Amino acid sequence: MGLREAKKERTREALVEAAVRLFEEKGYERTTVAQIAAAAQLSTRTFFLHFAAKEDVLLANSVPRVELGVAALGDRRPGETPGDALVRAIGAMVADASAKDLPTGLAAARARLVATEPAVQARLLQRMATAQTALADALHRAYPDELDPVAAAAVAGAAIGAVSAAAVVALRHGLPPAQVREAMLKAPATAATHLPK
Repeated sequence: MGLREAKKERTREALVEAAVRLFEEKGYERTTVAQIAAAAQLSTRTFFLHFAAKEDVLLANSVPRVELGVAALGDRRPGETPGDALVRAIGAMVADASAKDLPTGLAAARARLVATEPAVQARLLQRMATAQTALADALHRAYPDELDPVAAAAVAGAAIGAVSAAAVVALRHGLPPAQVREAMLKAPATAATHLPK
């Protein structure tokens, strides 16, 4: 990462940290973009250079995280099944969430707010749909002879849905970061074992 990119990353981290703290102290609705920017010692203009809206702060790492998953699927290994490749891709995404969103409280804030804030729910659903499409397309490209586009979409959607649901419930139950990570990693296999044969 170059100097400019590192500075942008630090700015984004400062905005996320300020937002999480303010959402906790004041509540999501009563926290404004201007307050988040001021708490991070930045301008409102700088906020909007990094995030389109307040709810986007809660999903700050989602785009690069999906890119990690897509890259992992594009790096198909010899003899690797579609399921194994998807588990590896999800593992890369979960590792990223474990390193960035769990320790900062971002994941916990997102899990709390998705249950009560319509704007957060809408943005999360939009991002999940985008992520599922990107992963499904990557899975189909990696395994065109084994998965048609519909099957790839179903498999990717089921996996992403299982991981997201496990993370939200684990966070709501106050599990420590290591257990949240474990729940996310086990989620696709757990879901698959409960499917009828």
